Amino acid sequence: MSLEQLLERGAVWRASDTATEPRVAGVSCGHAELDQMLHGQGWQSGSLVEVLYETEGCGELRLLLPLLAMSTDRWVLWIDPPHIPYAPALKAAGVALERLLIVRSNSRRDRLWCLEQALKSGCCSAVLGWLGEVPQAALRRLQLAAAEGGGLGFIFRSSTCRHQGSAASYRLLLEPEQAPDTLAVSVLKRRGGWPLPRRVLSLRRKGCGRQTALLASSPGASSAQVRAGG
Repeated sequence: MSLEQLLERGAVWRASDTATEPRVAGVSCGHAELDQMLHGQGWQSGSLVEVLYETEGCGELRLLLPLLAMSTDRWVLWIDPPHIPYAPALKAAGVALERLLIVRSNSRRDRLWCLEQALKSGCCSAVLGWLGEVPQAALRRLQLAAAEGGGLGFIFRSSTCRHQGSAASYRLLLEPEQAPDTLAVSVLKRRGGWPLPRRVLSLRRKGCGRQTALLASSPGASSAQVRAGG
C-alpha cells in the first residue's frame, strides 16, 4: 500500500499537518458525545464527511438532524436520496423546509457534478449526497470543493467501501444497536487526529419523543429539482 493510500485512510499523519492544524471551534454536530470525539469539538468547516453504513435507516439521518436544524441561513441540498424525505418529521425536528432543496440526477457523472458545484458555491451550509462506488479522484475533488466553499458535505456510502482510500476529512462507520434511539459510531478517520474506536451514541433529543422515519418508503420523486416543503 502506498503512502498516499495510508494518508487517505487516516492511518498515517504528516507531522507538518498536525502541527499546522488550526485549533478553531468546529461546527457542533448537536451530539455532545460525537463533538468530544472531533478536533475542535465539532466538524471543521470546509470538510467532506463520509458516512458508511451497512443497513439503510440505521440512524444516518437522525445523526445529522441537529446540524440540519441549525442551518437556517443557507441552503441544505440533498442529492439523490434513496427515498422521498418525510417533510413532517423534518419540520418537527426543527429543519427549515423552505431552505431545503432536493436534486435528482440522471447519472453518476451528473451526481458528482452537482455535488462538486454545490460544495464549491458556498451557498449551502450542508450538502448531502448518496453515492456508490466512485473513483478516489472524485472524492478528492469533492473534498477540495468543500474546502473552497467553506461548507460541509456528507456522502452516504456502503460500509463495503470502508477499506478503500478516501480524501474525505472524516469517515464514520455506523452500526445499528438493539437499544432504541442509539447508534454505534466508529471514527475511521478524523481531521486533526487519529481514528477512534466504536462508541454508542444516544440519538434522543431533549424534549423529543422517538423520531419517526425521515425517509418515506416510496422511491424518490422523478423531477429534476423538488423543494421538500412544497
